[in-house]
Amino acid sequence: MIHPICKIDIALYSVVTSDIQTDEVIITDERIEHIRAHHGDDFEIYREYFSEILRAPDYILENKPNTAEILKEIVHNGKKCKLILRLQTSTDPPIYRNAIITFLHIRDSEWNRLLRNKKILYTNSNLMI
Repeated sequence: MIHPICKIDIALYSVVTSDIQTDEVIITDERIEHIRAHHGDDFEIYREYFSEILRAPDYILENKPNTAEILKEIVHNGKKCKLILRLQTSTDPPIYRNAIITFLHIRDSEWNRLLRNKKILYTNSNLMI
């Protein structure tokens, strides 16, 4: 089953690819089960924040082709989160949508390692104050 999450700003995610075909983001039952199996209670605790993470990321990092690695600090509990989003492009079947691949909360050390070692494609301008 497919669960709608939100609509994203295609212009924001164009730092990953200029070939984004839809603004819809979904998550499948299979991906929900993946998150539950590999990342404990993260899905239940943070799913209400998925839309916020996608609409207002702190960072978008380079990942695999047509895929965004999104970092966001959730103010609610001070946790830092990582979400992987696969973007639908013109080379994908028309039934595809932008889809959450995985989600997890990460420690400060992992957050800092990612920012140090990955190519940063986007930084929220509010972070630079």
